[in-house]
Amino acid sequence: MKRFGLSLRGFAAMPVFLACLVLGATTSRSLDIGALEALSRNAAFDQFVEDLWPEARRKGISPKLYREAFAGVTPDPRIFARQTSQAEFSTPIWTYIDKRVSADRIARGKSMLGTHARALQAVERRYGVDKYVVASIWGMETNFGSFTGKMSVIRSLATMAFSGGRKKYGRKQLLGALDILQSGDIPLDQFKGSWAGAMGHTQFIPLTYNAYAVDMTGDGKRDIWNSIPDALGSTANYLKKRGWKNHMPWGWEVRLPRGFNYRMAGKKGTRSVAAWAKLGVRPAGRGKYGVADVRARLLLPVGRHGPAFLVTRNFDAILAYNRSNSYALAVAHLADRLAGQGPFVANWPTDLKLLSRSDNRELQKLLSARGFNTGGTSGTIGPRTRSAISNYQHRIGLTPDGYADARLLERLRRGL
Repeated sequence: MKRFGLSLRGFAAMPVFLACLVLGATTSRSLDIGALEALSRNAAFDQFVEDLWPEARRKGISPKLYREAFAGVTPDPRIFARQTSQAEFSTPIWTYIDKRVSADRIARGKSMLGTHARALQAVERRYGVDKYVVASIWGMETNFGSFTGKMSVIRSLATMAFSGGRKKYGRKQLLGALDILQSGDIPLDQFKGSWAGAMGHTQFIPLTYNAYAVDMTGDGKRDIWNSIPDALGSTANYLKKRGWKNHMPWGWEVRLPRGFNYRMAGKKGTRSVAAWAKLGVRPAGRGKYGVADVRARLLLPVGRHGPAFLVTRNFDAILAYNRSNSYALAVAHLADRLAGQGPFVANWPTDLKLLSRSDNRELQKLLSARGFNTGGTSGTIGPRTRSAISNYQHRIGLTPDGYADARLLERLRRGL
């Protein structure tokens, strides 16, 4: 590819003053440095597109489609700022869930359950996935199709592949997006999505689409953008392939007995529901488990401070959709509300002071320095960090619930 009649590689390597001469700049005119930087960036982007072509060709992308897909495409500056923040990882879980499982969304969801009852029933019969969970993901991702994204999938993913902290993700998904165009399921002018390349009613990213999207209507296309049955069927197919079993619920909110050993939380403590019941763990409110041999693990989103849950492999299937406990719990809770169940029984500790991402990084570094394996210092609190927190709490005589607040961080800072 060439622009301005020059090799892109040659232009990108030019000093700024030479680039000015090429573009007709003179010493008598002031130089717009911002414009020059943008031109240089665009030239480097063109080179990126040129360098990507051999890999796309090996994957079966035609030269004609490749030219059309990238015609006039430039980096999208909005993408750079969006890559560093995701609500499900930066918002208190109670705020995240309250916003997404609102009265308005529940009401709209129940209306959509009626409107699309036949499609949801067909999906449930074919894939054995709870229709309320499928509808809940639809509600979570696009508020039941209210906003599916208007950004160019190619431009968004090409920007991410070109620059920023998610180049590997962007490159893989960009090549997957070209596969979608090559298949003919969606024309280029309708190939729209979110800033991260998530698409359609239930926001599949390209590689997920290629692996799990289905044609529920039988028209020969997997159209998750315009066909609600295709989108819902694709989501159910994904959940089934990720381990969903139709004989069990996603989980239960539970009450823990006095003197409970919080070190039993997490995957290592997985056991049958009957075994949990023998330990005194009961469904919150007046509910019943309804099963005995199903295996479940204890999830404590905010440690001993808030609601506790026993979750099954079906919760993990939801979690595969988005690796965030906040997201998975919101989906599960919205599904329950759509099915007619009530709100959580226990209250969230809304006055609890949460740690920032930089605080979390400091916490991980301090724990690691004391010999507790946190699995890294990214600032994201995952299973290993929670286990490290629990082990540290146990060592110093605190309740080992695996949850760190400002007071625990201060103890670490003081070397206690």
